[in-house]
Amino acid sequence: MFPIRDHNPSGRTPFVTYALIAINVAVFLGTWNLEADPRALMSFYADYALVPALVSEGMGLGGFVTSMFVHGGLMHLAGNMLFLFIFGDNIEDEMGHVGFALFYLASGLAAGLGQFVADPSSTIPMVGASGAIAGVMGGYLLLYPKARVDILIILVIIFRVIPLPAWILLALWFGMQIFGGFSSPADQGGVAYWAHAGGFIAGVVLTVPVWLKRGGPAYWSVTHGHPPHPEARYSLTRTHIPRVPRQSRGHDGPWGRGRR
Repeated sequence: MFPIRDHNPSGRTPFVTYALIAINVAVFLGTWNLEADPRALMSFYADYALVPALVSEGMGLGGFVTSMFVHGGLMHLAGNMLFLFIFGDNIEDEMGHVGFALFYLASGLAAGLGQFVADPSSTIPMVGASGAIAGVMGGYLLLYPKARVDILIILVIIFRVIPLPAWILLALWFGMQIFGGFSSPADQGGVAYWAHAGGFIAGVVLTVPVWLKRGGPAYWSVTHGHPPHPEARYSLTRTHIPRVPRQSRGHDGPWGRGRR
């Protein structure tokens, strides 16, 4: 189950969102060859990932920033960029290009700090933009709690797209991070749950001034939690390819008598 689009069009071209996606993809492609050399990969992570144990010793502080642009695999990158593409344009529309860039970096820093506080002695490198993107999701929840988001659900061979209010999707996602953070030891690697939670909370807090400028609770009263503009509508249309009727093959058909 994952989102594929929202019904919340932005009013301006999200240049910063596109630039962030381009930078993340470029860094991933530039380091693709390291996957075949574990020693070189770990050396790269030591220089550019966030390693809490190094930070505790006063080293590797640059990893709080550089780790936001490093990913551990193609699916890791693709999932993060999908979330950024869906939710980033609306927050950039509200905050402006420069404001959104600063907001994104601040959310990413808060995410790294959250993971560091959870286990400052961990030697496991933390990489990925998901902490910063979690901040974008937190801001989206505050500003557009009832914006519709289309979710693709895959159950074995069943594929179905259903629309959900953003608050259900994002609250469920945040709850999963909290549950995962308490149920999974931080020193075993895997998902950086506390980075996600820290980034999400930071995103909500950093978006409060924008929300208050819009009117705070009065803004919700006017919009009822929906975006303050007409939503995008999507519909599935029938194909224009003509249908060819099935031909019957009887006993005297083109394949000869008695053959089917």
